[in-house]
Amino acid sequence: MGTVRIATVGAGVMGLSTAVCISKLVPRCSITVISEQFSPETTSDVAAGMLIPPVYPDTPIHKQKQWFKETFDHLFAIANSAEAEDAGVLLVSGWQIFRSIPTEEVPFWADVVLGFRKMTEDELKKFPQHVFGQAFTTLKCEGPVYLPWLEKRLKGSGGLILTRRIEDLWELHPSFDIVVNCSGLGSRQLAGDPKIFPVRGQVLKVQAPWVKHFIRDGSGLTYIYPGISNVTLGGTRQKGDWNLSPDAEISKGILSRCCALEPSLHGACDIREKVGLRPTRPGVRLEKELLAQGSRRLPVVHHYGHGSGGIAMHWGTALEAARLVSECAQALRTPAPKSKL
Repeated sequence: MGTVRIATVGAGVMGLSTAVCISKLVPRCSITVISEQFSPETTSDVAAGMLIPPVYPDTPIHKQKQWFKETFDHLFAIANSAEAEDAGVLLVSGWQIFRSIPTEEVPFWADVVLGFRKMTEDELKKFPQHVFGQAFTTLKCEGPVYLPWLEKRLKGSGGLILTRRIEDLWELHPSFDIVVNCSGLGSRQLAGDPKIFPVRGQVLKVQAPWVKHFIRDGSGLTYIYPGISNVTLGGTRQKGDWNLSPDAEISKGILSRCCALEPSLHGACDIREKVGLRPTRPGVRLEKELLAQGSRRLPVVHHYGHGSGGIAMHWGTALEAARLVSECAQALRTPAPKSKL
């Protein structure tokens, strides 16, 4: 077998980063990203893109830490390069604050981010409703800038982009030898996965250039994340809600909760509402599956279900997905042993 033809379904941060990793790690292959929607129409474009990872109940902690560290190292290298602005990657310092002392005062990712420490009493005076806090520097990766940058890198290494809706992964057979499923919520249909569901997130993008530090309530429901061209205020976590239209009452609530933490936000202007549906399941699905229909075979690598941790984990899981694709490619190139009669 000469060139192995690989299709990646989905063009959010998972689809594009996996395609870039495959183009680096899998020799003699062609890679095509197929999606109905591209940036700026993906969930990844709405994401605040802060590298503060969630915890996946069904994934071992050492594995989550590996994914987070690989992603942090990848983005930290970009942040320290001349590409930082083009890629939409920047360092941000700030505070995560709690109304009661958390069961875990030092999270698993504390030694991956920079300068993690417990907040001092003087720092906590800024937040009179909160009794405990953590100060650290992390990275922010802005989807609307980062996704086109990944696309450019993919095209630069010979990858193709195709706008098309896929209803069934078998549509890609026999044009492609291996399919990578990065379709997020689309996997309910494409992979028949009942475990994946939406968690609706509504945020505000505002102009408040004087806000330089991030502030995140430990519950994860209220946050202020300064970025390159605006500040993201959040948020919501509405399980099973598919509604993509902004809710004015929710926006009012977000603004008032954020102003309670950072009163200067009363002066924020140019407020824009955004909604995204996080593709959530108890653990990230990252595995190989051999689809069979009669005598036809289609190797598939599934890579989806990151919930609110997509950008925080993407490069680590994309590297793993690319390794699985490499195994599939090797299997295709290894002739099946002939039976001895």
